[in-house]
Amino acid sequence: MRRARRVVLAAGGAVVLLAALDAYVVVTVLAAVAADVGIPLNRLERATPIVTGFLLGYVAAMPLLGQLSDRYGRRPLIHACLAVFALGSVLTALAAGELMVVAGRTVQGVAGGALLPITMALIGDLWDETDRPVALGAVGAAQELGSALGPLYGGLLALTPSTVVAGVELGGWHTIFWINLPLTALTAVAIHLTLPPPPRLRPTPRPSEGDPRPTTPTSPALPTKAATSTTVPADAAATTEGGPTLKNTVPTAIPTEAVAGAENVPTPTAEDTRTSGEVRAADRRPGDEVRGGPRRVDVVGGVLLAVALGLLVVGLYNPDPAHAVLPPWGMPLIAAGLVAAGGFVRWEIRSPVRLLDLTGLPKIPLLATLAVSFLTGAALLVTMVFVPLTAQTLLGLDELDAALFLARFLAALTVSALLGGVLARRLGDRYVAVAGMVVAAAGYTLMSRWPLDLAGAGTTLDRDLIVAGLGLGLVIAPVSAAVLRASTAAQHGVASAAVVVARMMGMLIGIAAVSAWGFHRFQSLTADLDTPLPFGVDPDTFQRRLADYTAQVRAALHTEYTEMFLVTSVVCVVGAAVALLVPRREQRVRRELTGR
Repeated sequence: MRRARRVVLAAGGAVVLLAALDAYVVVTVLAAVAADVGIPLNRLERATPIVTGFLLGYVAAMPLLGQLSDRYGRRPLIHACLAVFALGSVLTALAAGELMVVAGRTVQGVAGGALLPITMALIGDLWDETDRPVALGAVGAAQELGSALGPLYGGLLALTPSTVVAGVELGGWHTIFWINLPLTALTAVAIHLTLPPPPRLRPTPRPSEGDPRPTTPTSPALPTKAATSTTVPADAAATTEGGPTLKNTVPTAIPTEAVAGAENVPTPTAEDTRTSGEVRAADRRPGDEVRGGPRRVDVVGGVLLAVALGLLVVGLYNPDPAHAVLPPWGMPLIAAGLVAAGGFVRWEIRSPVRLLDLTGLPKIPLLATLAVSFLTGAALLVTMVFVPLTAQTLLGLDELDAALFLARFLAALTVSALLGGVLARRLGDRYVAVAGMVVAAAGYTLMSRWPLDLAGAGTTLDRDLIVAGLGLGLVIAPVSAAVLRASTAAQHGVASAAVVVARMMGMLIGIAAVSAWGFHRFQSLTADLDTPLPFGVDPDTFQRRLADYTAQVRAALHTEYTEMFLVTSVVCVVGAAVALLVPRREQRVRRELTGR
């Protein structure tokens, strides 16, 4: 059984890794993609939707499609998501213009965003409370590995020589997306062979007329301690021909208190044998359904979240930032997005079915922890997008060398993530999170002081990238541990998903906001520049004017990048202040002892 579960975990981890790789794969090839779809170097703001489109689909689809897997089964939803992911890859690879590449990336994001929560839910099905954190950690590691390897993975594949077959470009950055087709096919086969099919749920039998005996309740929400069906251990999962059977998905009730052996089954009481129609509303938890009936899905919450994020992203995107940071429609859409976000929060508080049900968790520490994850995500993606752009536009590096330049930051991030877990165990989550954000702020402050002559800066660039990576890496483990410590074992899966959702939302909103400001600065710095033309002047004069123009554009890019790093340092300072509200290690102990 353990071997079967490990195979399932490996397949699920591969699914998550594939989606995570493509979330970050374009950061080192963004300039090349922009050039191929007709976006000039001085209008890179038009390339922003290539990044934000994927993230928008990823974040908006993550909670809702995760719930759909509860209703229709894990395996069918994973297959559907892999098929849509492959479709998005094809659209992106064939893209000849901005609209198509953004559409392809958005489709990829919608499918990729669902794979993480479905895999986490699968772990909740197959693993008991004791072993579940280790399995969740493995899936989280696959997610983080994708973020670390994505830029390098993209840079390597982009080196594929240009190859045209039947008029279709297969080489260069197109390879990144064409290779997803065999990868998704292999992953789909692995999922089909390792995951069991969804069980067929039988409706609860209704008592015949005149039969005074009540039907044994079969809702998992009933507060009973007995079941009329055969009792099995709560963490048992039988191995069938299709793979291990999902726990707690069989039509009969399996009480968590029961263990193998009839002697452990308590005698039903009158309270236990009420019919399902007699169960009081107070006995049910939000979202519970009668076994055999379809599980409810929070469609309204999912739509409100997607609308809120979409309005905010569109409001922050300015295709012509020469005169203002925001477009004319920016403030109205941002206001509408905030209203939709408020509606989402209100709905989630009142709705009996929620996208992320964290009922019972302390509100202020929880929100503070998720806010730190949000701000960490914003700083992380700004680095992963604009450090490679700095390397390509100011240092003249190609895609792979730009990825290797970013690798200093990613290596420090990975090492520090492990170190953060060790330190948090000894010092507490709060202090390590605060220290990490302070170190990251120092690193970004140093990056904001990079000289115009980056090639002559020596090891200064390496030092600053390592400091920033060490700081952000320290935050990852304490944030996840704080949320898990504040939640019950039954909430570990949704709590872990909440941390990831918060970080991805930070990436989405952060890159949209910071890039909007940065591109406006670049356009304002270059507004008075005239592009030299080789007409009516001798070649030497033209070359001199061209060199002067290029130097001024480089200076404007340098100012843009360094000021964006300075803004990122401010984001980290705010994150350090918010991290002061992250719960300490002692708070969970007190909660367990007092029940509060």
